[in-house]
Amino acid sequence: MNPKQNNKSMNVAFFIYDQIEALDLNGPLDVFVKANVIAPGSYNCYTVGKTKEAVQMEADTMAIIPMHSIQTAPRPDMIVVPGANPDCVMAYLQDDDFQYTLINWLKDYYDKGTIIFTVCTGSMLLSKTGILDHYEITTHVMLLDALEKHNPKSIVKRGVRFVDQKRLITTAGITAGIDAALYLVEQHYGKELAETIIEIFEYRQSTCNRK
Repeated sequence: MNPKQNNKSMNVAFFIYDQIEALDLNGPLDVFVKANVIAPGSYNCYTVGKTKEAVQMEADTMAIIPMHSIQTAPRPDMIVVPGANPDCVMAYLQDDDFQYTLINWLKDYYDKGTIIFTVCTGSMLLSKTGILDHYEITTHVMLLDALEKHNPKSIVKRGVRFVDQKRLITTAGITAGIDAALYLVEQHYGKELAETIIEIFEYRQSTCNRK
């Protein structure tokens, strides 16, 4: 099977940090990896951290070594921002180092045209960037009220799995990241590829709220 809609591989950077939620990361990552196995050259996936030192997954169950630091990473066409436990996310909003290094790296690429795809509480991490302003957005049900409070210029959508605003895709909790990733594969490379991945996953995809 060959990609039908895009003529080049998409660089997809997975933004990782301490206490990241495992399925927020691995769900969408596996969708794009499977797409590239089935249709070689569709996605080039890699992880990016502040440095190349290992980061701890939620509850310190495992450590992940990023493939790249923010200084060495290839230019991404899309950045995936997984979430973390709500308490961790709210702490990161007050963490100046996190905001001025990792988040500024992400915003710089957004300003250059990179697509941002947040999973679960990952959208909350962007609340001080202005990226979410004037968009319809969503997040995990546990942080919907907080997302609304911190983003008064945005329209927070409730009861949806994900929201597509062209250059910004935000999802509800955890497994919704898989839904959005499958949706993006279909948008980028066609329905046949997305349906093949769904069959391999034995997964029932949900519908979306898109603009």
